Amino acid sequence: MNPGIIYLVGTSGHPNFGDEFIAAAWLKYLAVARPEAEVWLDSPQPGMAQVLFDGMHPRLRVTNTLWRLVHENAELPADAAAKNIRERVAGLGTPAYDLGLLKAREAESLHLIGGGYVNDTWPHHAGLVVAMRAVSEVSGARLFATGQGLMPALQPAAGETPLFRGFDYARARDDASAAAHGLELGLDDAFLGAEAEISRGAAAPGLYVCIQSDMVDPGRFSAAVALAREEVVRAAGEGIEAHYVEAIPGFDRAAYDQLADLIPEERFIPFVHVWTHGLPLSDRQTWVTSRFHLHLLAAAAGARGIAVGMKQGYYDVKHQSVTALGSGWPLALDEERPGLPARPGPLAANLAALAARKRAEAATLYPPAPGGPAPASSTAAKLLMRARSGVSRKARG
Repeated sequence: MNPGIIYLVGTSGHPNFGDEFIAAAWLKYLAVARPEAEVWLDSPQPGMAQVLFDGMHPRLRVTNTLWRLVHENAELPADAAAKNIRERVAGLGTPAYDLGLLKAREAESLHLIGGGYVNDTWPHHAGLVVAMRAVSEVSGARLFATGQGLMPALQPAAGETPLFRGFDYARARDDASAAAHGLELGLDDAFLGAEAEISRGAAAPGLYVCIQSDMVDPGRFSAAVALAREEVVRAAGEGIEAHYVEAIPGFDRAAYDQLADLIPEERFIPFVHVWTHGLPLSDRQTWVTSRFHLHLLAAAAGARGIAVGMKQGYYDVKHQSVTALGSGWPLALDEERPGLPARPGPLAANLAALAARKRAEAATLYPPAPGGPAPASSTAAKLLMRARSGVSRKARG
C-alpha cells in the first residue's frame, strides 16, 4: 500500500453532466488537499474522462480496470460474477488485468464516489463494491463510499451482503437508500463543488429547460415535453426568454427538437459550452428539468423551478432528496402539471452550511497535507470532528 496513491471509482466519461461534475469536484478538492498524491480514477470511459478532467489534479491517472472486470462478468449470475471478480483480484494471472490490479493494490484508499449507479437498474454494478473489497483484503487499503444513490434497491442475490461490509466509511444521499442498506444519511457529492459552480460565471435571466429522453417510463417523455412547452409559451407571453441546456449530448437533444419552434438554436446551450464555461445559474431564473443535478445546482443558486420525474423508483427518489433539502420545487409525476413556485425554497440560504458539511466529510477522508488548507470555518471544524467520530460503524457490518 502506497500512502501517495488515491483510487477513485466512478461512472465518469460518457459524458453526463452530473457524473462528471461529481468526479471533477473530488479532483479539484484533492488538487488542493492532496496535490502530492497520485490520483487514479477508474471509470467506464477512461479516454473521454482523461479529456474532461485534464488539468484538474496535477497527478491524475485514468483507467478502467475495475469497470472492465464488472462488464466482463455482467451477464453471469451475481454469485458467479462475484466469485470471478474476487478470484481475479486476489489471484492475478493474466496480463489483461495484472498491471492495473497491482496498481490498485498500491492505493492507500479506494473510494466509490457518488452517483446513482449501484442499484437494481444495473445490478451488475454491485461488482464494483465486490472488487474494491477484494483489493482491500489483499492490500489493507481503506474503503470509502460517499453520496450514494442506491434505489431501486439491489435484490439480496445481486452481490455480497451487506453491500458495504468492511467499508471504513459509507454514506447514502437519500433516506430510502440509507434505509435499504443500513447506512447513515449524508449529502450528494455535488455539494462539494456547488458553491464554486454557482460563482463560476454570469447567467442571463429567463426560463431554462432540460428534458431527457433516456431512462424514461412509457409516456413520460411526451408528457414532460408538453409540460415544458406549456411553461415556455407562458414565459414568452410574459416577455421572458427560454433557453435549453444539454446535460447529456444526444439524449437531451430530442426534447429540444420538439421545442425548437419556441427556443431558437442560439439559445440552445450544448454540453461542451456548459462544461467549458459553467452551468448557467442565477437566482433570477426559472427551470423545468428532469435532470437531477440541474435541479440541485439551480435550486442551490436560488432559482425557482419544476422537477420532472421520468422513471418511478429512480428519478423521483433523486429529486425528492433535493426537495427534502428545501429546493421548494414541485415534482411533476405522471400527467401532473404543477406550476412554478412563487418563491425559492430555503436550500440556497442553507447552501453554505451544506457545503461546509461536505467539505468536512472530504477532510475526514483526505486530511490536508501538512501546510495545506485549514477548515473553512469554526463550523466546518466542528462538523469535521463530528464526522470523524461517526465513521460508518454500520458499514462495517
